[in-house]
Amino acid sequence: MRLPNAEQAHVDRRKVVDYLLSTEHERGRDKAEFFVRFGFTAERWEDLANALRVHGASHEAVMEWEDEFGVRYSVDGMLESPDGRNPSVKSVWMVDRDGSSPRLISAYPAGR
Repeated sequence: MRLPNAEQAHVDRRKVVDYLLSTEHERGRDKAEFFVRFGFTAERWEDLANALRVHGASHEAVMEWEDEFGVRYSVDGMLESPDGRNPSVKSVWMVDRDGSSPRLISAYPAGR
């Protein structure tokens, strides 16, 4: 299955800059170190946001679980990176109960 309505996927600037690319965020630090190694930067945060949107739309999605907030999906596959090495990444998305567009929850190296 593909991520539902992937063409409408939303990746929040704060999620990328303050979490996925923040070396100072307690839980995001390791993720930031990972993404920076492949050429992503906070100054060009849109590069990672766009790559994650393509990632979510290009690979198979698996429904993780459904709860009172919505449905979460995980997507595993190669992420197009600025340096061209294209690491294997898991992205996690949520379609809120009252919505139809997926929004990024997290992303990290696959196999973690």
